[in-house]
Amino acid sequence: MTIVVKNKDTLIYDDFIFKCCVGKNGFSKKKIEGDKRTPIGKFSLECIYYRSDKKDKPNTKLKSLKIKKNMGWCNDIKSKKNYNKLIKKKAKLKYEKLFRHDYKYDYLLPIKYNWNKTKIGNGSAIFIHLTKNYKPTAGCIGISEKDFLILIKLINKNTKIKIL
Repeated sequence: MTIVVKNKDTLIYDDFIFKCCVGKNGFSKKKIEGDKRTPIGKFSLECIYYRSDKKDKPNTKLKSLKIKKNMGWCNDIKSKKNYNKLIKKKAKLKYEKLFRHDYKYDYLLPIKYNWNKTKIGNGSAIFIHLTKNYKPTAGCIGISEKDFLILIKLINKNTKIKIL
């Protein structure tokens, strides 16, 4: 089955309809790093990342990884080797910090956008993550924690996401 992001505030999976939020500047077929747009297309999903110091290991068929203080997601357009990959934080690289002080990355699910044949500058760190207020994101998809936990119980490693 496929998760479908139907519009800027609706995510559907099977018979479940979840409220969501997307990039501040809407959707794009030609995503660019920092444009605050959510990429259009059909993508695979990675494993679940979670903050074990704040949350229990989620009930899911997907592999689950604990977020550590030294984890980051490289968004440095000068790093061909690390761009759009999970990294150990390095002073010389720009990255999205995964061990955050707020709640947004208490659980997160990377979307495999710009993944296998990564193109520098085409966007990085596109996740399904938590939101409480449904304010627009920097390009990710935000859903409530309750809905996130329901969604990850239903999906498996073969589930895709289609962003219209």
